[in-house]
Amino acid sequence: MNKTELIDAMAADAGITKAAAKKALESFLGNVEGSLKKGDRVSLVGFGSWSVSNRAAREGRNPQTGKTIKIAAKNVVKFKAGADLSKSVN
Repeated sequence: MNKTELIDAMAADAGITKAAAKKALESFLGNVEGSLKKGDRVSLVGFGSWSVSNRAAREGRNPQTGKTIKIAAKNVVKFKAGADLSKSVN
């Protein structure tokens, strides 16, 4: 499912226009992104939680040349599925 299909499904389920569903989805995504940028954790009970983790700098290897390269440290977003979501897909 892509973003357009999700907007269509949200509009149909909620009985709202596609424009309203798009605005709601973009608001949700923007708020999740804003919270993660601040370093906060976003948790939806039963669905899952998003958090930011710091990945340390490390050395890697270029697979074509075999030469050692330095990989910079960076923040990564992690998602952990909640119990209800995990049960529903199994």
